[in-house]
Amino acid sequence: MSARSETARGRRSAAARLPGRAMRRRVSSLLGAVMLVSLAVVAAFPPGGASASSATRKAAAASPVWLCKPGMPDDPCTSSLATTVVQASGATSVSHANVDAASKFDCFYVYPTVSQETSANADLKVQLSERTAATAQASRFSTICRVWAPMYRQITLAGFYANPTVTSPSTSTAYDSIRAGFEEYLAQFNDGRPIIFLGHSQGSAMLIMLLEHLVDSNAALRSRLVLAIILGGNVVVPTGSLIGGSFSRIPACSRAGEDGCVIAYSSFPGEPPATSFFGRPGQGVSIMAGQTLRKRLQVVCVNPASMGGGTGVLEPFFPSDGLEATPWVEFPQLYRAHCESAGGATWLQVTKLSGPTDRRPVLTETDGPDWGYHAADVNVALGNLVADAAAAEASWSNGEHLK
Repeated sequence: MSARSETARGRRSAAARLPGRAMRRRVSSLLGAVMLVSLAVVAAFPPGGASASSATRKAAAASPVWLCKPGMPDDPCTSSLATTVVQASGATSVSHANVDAASKFDCFYVYPTVSQETSANADLKVQLSERTAATAQASRFSTICRVWAPMYRQITLAGFYANPTVTSPSTSTAYDSIRAGFEEYLAQFNDGRPIIFLGHSQGSAMLIMLLEHLVDSNAALRSRLVLAIILGGNVVVPTGSLIGGSFSRIPACSRAGEDGCVIAYSSFPGEPPATSFFGRPGQGVSIMAGQTLRKRLQVVCVNPASMGGGTGVLEPFFPSDGLEATPWVEFPQLYRAHCESAGGATWLQVTKLSGPTDRRPVLTETDGPDWGYHAADVNVALGNLVADAAAAEASWSNGEHLK
């Protein structure tokens, strides 16, 4: 059926099928981030430390392969942003956004677990799964920054399934690889430009370690940190604090337009279960980044729709997966969100905003309560996140980071 010839009712029906087909596929094959966590009795390992083999270090030192790189042909991070906007009434319109190739800001993106290779760690070949993740999560940031994304030897889905309790060497390999990509980017391409960090799930675990080891204690690099968006990775702070825990000097964001800080959360429809992979310190995805402590810590939640606290309306953007004539679909005024803490967990509470006559798709816990809305962490608030990053850029340009 041609999307161009559909009626508004037909478009609404197509959009309503999105979670059932596309989101399930995205959970299973794209953002199924950390399959080890249900069996996560894993010893902390110092990434890139003395235990890394010489072969691992040599492989990490090789020139990186780029998934996204400004000026690269067929860059998935600069793909079309044409969007079908679906209102609660079912009415549709089309919006457009443009890549800002001249932006003075860089974004450094680390993708989540997507590799379906059979080895414990992925190779550096760019495949459809990495391209799809980059388009879904990072391409809309190309309107405000130049997006860089190295391939890295991430732990594969097969690696998690095969060795759920022996992940330390694989984690080291993944981290050494992304660190090599970041160091190459700094040495060859950054030229002192301010940086926004973007990551989700395994990508967030890698960023937590990267910022901890290379940025947090480096005043020069820290002064170029515009914003870190680290979702579904369990950034932690001491209970009731904005700083400490994962980072000593990089705080959680606490107000709109703040720069030099971290936006982090995991989205759920209610309190995460005691066995949840996200939202609870010292378990689940925390273990990948070596964050095993639980007492007197809480997982960071910064509401991207209301960074100063309270409730805000989310701006969801999802790839349409061919169900619309445009590559993107937007659902305005569909969800609201606020941060909640209870029972030792902290999470972004996502709630449907509109009434029963709204037939647009709603999120479901496709992979079960332990996962919550993990697969949609980025896309359910993608419009807010891009706006937050743009506001942080404005603050950074005004010298807020120097005050």
